[in-house]
Amino acid sequence: QVQLVESGGGLVQAGGSLRLSCAVSGRTLSMYGMGWFRQAPGKEREFVAGISFGTSTLYARSVKGRFTISRDNAKNTVYLQMNNLRPEDTAVYYCAATGAKTLVVVTTMQKYDYWGQGTQVTVSS
Repeated sequence: QVQLVESGGGLVQAGGSLRLSCAVSGRTLSMYGMGWFRQAPGKEREFVAGISFGTSTLYARSVKGRFTISRDNAKNTVYLQMNNLRPEDTAVYYCAATGAKTLVVVTTMQKYDYWGQGTQVTVSS
């Protein structure tokens, strides 16, 4: 059984930075494509960033140039570096893992097999 545990969320002022971490246990991280999603109050969960089973990355248009996803397979951890944060980035951020063996980043929630519990990110104006 794969378990994902996010950390690193918190309260930050607009323009600030946070780094989210997602620790993976139960299986080797290198076997999975990984994604970060977020859900703001009253809104649907949306794709933020993903890194494929290989090394391809993809970002939502709203975060491109500000967020960076990376993975450290030796530490079984995925990161989301978030810079120049905006109030509209406020949401619960979820880490997810997909067993799909594709070099293309998976953006569809339904194709992710495992999810973390989420970590709150609040950006004040």
